[in-house]
Amino acid sequence: VQLQASGGGLVQPGGSLRLSCAASGRTDANYVMGWFRQDPGEEREFVAAISWSGILKYYADSKKGRFTIARDDTKTTVYLQMNSLKPEDTAVYYCAAAGSYRDFSDYHNIKYWGQGTLVTVSS
Repeated sequence: VQLQASGGGLVQPGGSLRLSCAASGRTDANYVMGWFRQDPGEEREFVAAISWSGILKYYADSKKGRFTIARDDTKTTVYLQMNSLKPEDTAVYYCAAAGSYRDFSDYHNIKYWGQGTLVTVSS
């Protein structure tokens, strides 16, 4: 599976961004997809994940209420809508795919990664 992330950029505090992650290759394997973030010198941190069906959604506590993850009808593209952005949301965001939600508890378990997309929240 290849993952292609897009949508990062510069936004002012309080603004919004939508990240996209398009999967290609073996997309019939019912992967859970989601997002991690990483600050320089830090380990990757879980942000959100969504089941194959799109019904089950999981969020880091700090992102609940501001971030929304969604999956399109083809199941091959996942979106992360980020609202009310704060400077501390600044990071490189990575798209990820794995066999189960449990894999998202530790980034070492993630099977597939997309390239990072930089989100900068600054005035």
